[in-house]
Amino acid sequence: MQTNLADFVKKNQNSTEAEAILRSCVHCGFCLATCPTYQLLGDELDSPRGRIYLMKQVLEGQAVTQKTQLHLDRCLTCRACETTCPSGVRYSHLLDISRGIVEEKVARNRYSELKRFAIRKFLTSRSIFKFSVRIAQLLRAFMPAKLKAAIPPLQRSAVNWNNSRHPRKMLVLDGCVQPTLAPNINAATARVLDKLGISLIKVEEAGCCGALAYHLNAQQQGLDAMRHNIDVWWPLIETHQIEAIVISASGCGVTVKEYGHFLQYDAAYAEKAQVVAALAKDISEIITAELENLTVLLKETSLNHPGKLAFHSPCTLQHGMKIRGVVEKILSSAGITLCQVDNPHLCCGSAGTYSILQPTLSQQLLKDKVIALSANGPAQIVTANIGCLMHIQSGTTLPVKHWIELLDTLIHT
Repeated sequence: MQTNLADFVKKNQNSTEAEAILRSCVHCGFCLATCPTYQLLGDELDSPRGRIYLMKQVLEGQAVTQKTQLHLDRCLTCRACETTCPSGVRYSHLLDISRGIVEEKVARNRYSELKRFAIRKFLTSRSIFKFSVRIAQLLRAFMPAKLKAAIPPLQRSAVNWNNSRHPRKMLVLDGCVQPTLAPNINAATARVLDKLGISLIKVEEAGCCGALAYHLNAQQQGLDAMRHNIDVWWPLIETHQIEAIVISASGCGVTVKEYGHFLQYDAAYAEKAQVVAALAKDISEIITAELENLTVLLKETSLNHPGKLAFHSPCTLQHGMKIRGVVEKILSSAGITLCQVDNPHLCCGSAGTYSILQPTLSQQLLKDKVIALSANGPAQIVTANIGCLMHIQSGTTLPVKHWIELLDTLIHT
């Protein structure tokens, strides 16, 4: 795609990357077939190709309107288009650059600004979020069914998993909402790794991965969160005390794996960010590397299989991190029967804060996803990201868990 960047864009440190991405698009339209919003709305401007045309106009200095902002806002950033694209267009990077410019050019109304600010502060403040969720959990029994479905029952994890009894040690990203909504996920991760001779440790000072703020029009705040995590992790990294950074929420994992990209122009952090990104591993990657030892463990236990399962692969896992078929292989090796799921590439509609900011589209995607996951009669649904887990659970009566929790149950039966 031929392009001529505006002078103000050329001064942007991302201009070279933006131009290269624009030029890599050949307008083939393959992305339309896998774009969830295009499938729902049928509007070219709500497809990756259409949005690329809009972003091209933005970057060339043409008028930026609220219509431009609307179509970019409607994008889930699921990155299914990147999986489909034969030209390797880095669509999500172009979207980040363009959204940053649009945010400067088009003012949002006061309600929208306040809503986004409140979401950023609420979800990334562990103390405020935890207190609010605990109050909601206490009142859960008195809530209407729809609201009740969105509030998880109180979970308690008695395990002291921040131990260091094994020579092999890995660091874990605790995350911002997962410790409150589903504390058993990282506890289960720690128990499974403990059985495999690996100690999982965490740094309490670490916080949100940075994705939430970055994708909610506060890019500098998101970058600051990334820098903070690098700072608090670095003493363990530079002294070679850990061999990996384990992440059980794929939405966080895809972000930490791209710290090197996000901070590439920061002289003080670029090199460290690359190191952190290289150490970041989804829990499925760790388990895959230990699959032989896991198989031995499973043979030593009295397996109580949970029946057929449906696995939802989060977009951040299959499209963002390009990890496909890995969790399915792990579960199959444990003797678990997986149901076939139609259109497994499509987003469930969670997409970070998308379910809050675009509820109508999100609910349509959720409905379709639940139908697909339930079609072949699974006993329960498993996934690999806290956002997907909570969103899908709100739309079904089937139990929804993280797959590592299931593996933990099998090993410790």
